[in-house]
Amino acid sequence: MERQIITIDEELCNGCGACVPDCPEGALRIIDGKARLVGDLFCDGLGACLGACPEDAIHVEVREADPYNERIVMEENIIPKGENTIRAHLSHLKDHGADTFLQEAIDTLKDTDARLYAIFNKEIYGEPELEPVEEEQSMNNHEHDHSQDGGGCPGSLARSFGEPAKTAVQHTGDIPSELQHWPVQMHLVNPGSPHFRKSDFLLAADCTAFSMGGIHPELIKNHTLGIACPKLDNGLEIYRDKIVKLIDEAEINTLTVAIMEVPCCGGLLNIAVESVKAAKRKIPVKFIKISIKGEILQEQWLVDISQQ
Repeated sequence: MERQIITIDEELCNGCGACVPDCPEGALRIIDGKARLVGDLFCDGLGACLGACPEDAIHVEVREADPYNERIVMEENIIPKGENTIRAHLSHLKDHGADTFLQEAIDTLKDTDARLYAIFNKEIYGEPELEPVEEEQSMNNHEHDHSQDGGGCPGSLARSFGEPAKTAVQHTGDIPSELQHWPVQMHLVNPGSPHFRKSDFLLAADCTAFSMGGIHPELIKNHTLGIACPKLDNGLEIYRDKIVKLIDEAEINTLTVAIMEVPCCGGLLNIAVESVKAAKRKIPVKFIKISIKGEILQEQWLVDISQQ
């Protein structure tokens, strides 16, 4: 099958082994002085190891590979290493939104160790497993709640706004873009590019550009840019590493984080805060929350360098 899986550039790899601990699935080993992928079925393709490589020798590609097998990974590489490794692996899957693999991992615990299953099922889902309820009985006793239709996430709830807002200014012709560089997707951003040097950097959730009509003059103007989605993107650890490099190596002046009001978008702010804490330099950080109708709901400085 064709799927995401890591690839290792042997010319760049120096065999330091920094990537191995960041792969709880056990897909990486140091062999003959180089990092090697020891089996396709052990690599989930989520890229937890990418940010650990100091030589940028590991990347994610799409190619023909054996299907990843969560049950084998759990039975052979995760469960035997104890609770801390199990917890790290489950968190890794949860953070990347790999819900199918996460459920397979929990099911494997259920089949192999009742005690561990009880611990981690509660940690992941917040409550012990409930006995199944017959569909007919459930429908008789409870009205169906449509408030969460759309996948269970409040941010996925479908709604309409009626007529679009009428703007005071009617634009004719082309509206100029304030974008200063390309690319802008965080997986493609190179912190070493000269345009980031001593710039004011905007980290924006993907949806902000489509909800906020004035995002170019109000937010993007005079800023370099990186866009990301904390719910749908894979390899979020890469983003943390890149933001740290932007702060310490590119020496950006400020970091502005613009997110949507929906709960799942808060993960992008968490990534930014963690990156700032990990960086050696201290810079001001501004937080902006935007409504689904494109209004700025909140704007504040989270880190004031003058108070450091």
